[in-house]
Amino acid sequence: ALNKLSLNLYENQVVSFLGHNGAGKTTTMSILTGLFPPTSGSATIYGHDIRTEMDEIRKNLGMCPQHNVLFDRLTVEEHLWFYSQLKSMAEEEIRKEMDKMIEDLELSNKRHSLVQTLSGGMKRKLSVAIAFVGGSRAVILDEPTAGVDPYARRAIWDLILKYKPGERRRAERGVAPQAVVALASDETVPLPGRTILLSTHHMDEADLLGDRIAIISHGKLKCCGSPLFLKSTYGDGYKLTVVKKQ
Repeated sequence: ALNKLSLNLYENQVVSFLGHNGAGKTTTMSILTGLFPPTSGSATIYGHDIRTEMDEIRKNLGMCPQHNVLFDRLTVEEHLWFYSQLKSMAEEEIRKEMDKMIEDLELSNKRHSLVQTLSGGMKRKLSVAIAFVGGSRAVILDEPTAGVDPYARRAIWDLILKYKPGERRRAERGVAPQAVVALASDETVPLPGRTILLSTHHMDEADLLGDRIAIISHGKLKCCGSPLFLKSTYGDGYKLTVVKKQ
């Protein structure tokens, strides 16, 4: 259960949601995706309230659950096609996006293979890719690298970073990030782009992928900030003194 959790997610940023088992990460994501209704408080995604406007939210929402939800008798291509159709994309756009995504996934040779023939790492990469199809602007990834080998884990990292557009361009223009997902906060005005919330148990993954890291424990937000800020504020660190003899 969550306990007075208040958090803003900003456009064109990855927020790493870090916490132990049972900390409340999956509960938070389930509330944001409409799986569980909140018993109190509020949450908005791109200005739409999750209590009353989930139909609008789902048009721009992509989700990778903690466990793969795939159809054994469909191919890789058919999965991407099916979920793109749910977002009401034009057929020509679907084809272009699907070709690029399959190439990015390094699954070109498995394009027409049934999902039941894929390895665990390949299935996980496909689940992550499904969250991004159809131009999803709010992407929620629940432990996307769980149960995969180091090679597949690195490939998933690369995919997440590749589909997080606009950060450098916006920084060069001096445009400040704007809150588009808000828990227990006021409604905000969105800008075009993408926002990613990623839960993980791994500190290295949170550090590498996250523009900000939010640490949750027993349903409470303990701290939130950039990796550098958290290290400088809370990190004990080690000191090494080197003395050179003349």
